[in-house]
Amino acid sequence: MSESSTTAAVDLGALLTLDRDALAERWAVAFGSPAPRRCQAPLLRGALAWHAQMHALRKSAGTREVDRMVRGLRRASSSASTDVLAPGTRLLREWQGQTHHVTVLTQGFEYGGRTYRSLTAVARHITGTAWSGPLFFGLRK
Repeated sequence: MSESSTTAAVDLGALLTLDRDALAERWAVAFGSPAPRRCQAPLLRGALAWHAQMHALRKSAGTREVDRMVRGLRRASSSASTDVLAPGTRLLREWQGQTHHVTVLTQGFEYGGRTYRSLTAVARHITGTAWSGPLFFGLRK
């Protein structure tokens, strides 16, 4: 076990014994702002545990590696809601009085005779603004 992972494990263990006031003090140090007033100890504890793990990971793996991992996780989570759509599925969305039809393809989405890599690209084309595609088409709330 590396020194940074040992330190993270000690920090995580210590969080389990702290009361809400002590957790709020740690929050202020970790995040540079007071803890939310109505936030209960379990949520503070979880956020502080995440912060300690990220800090340890950055020390051991380096900032670039962590940033690459976070980007990969974001890509995976943004496509997760569309992974369950079988090719051939049709999505309908009414927008500004017009009904838009999108067909799910094996690789991408077909709309208006063009193939798009993501639902977000289709939503951006339809609205002219940055929209989450899964949100725009009602696949996510």
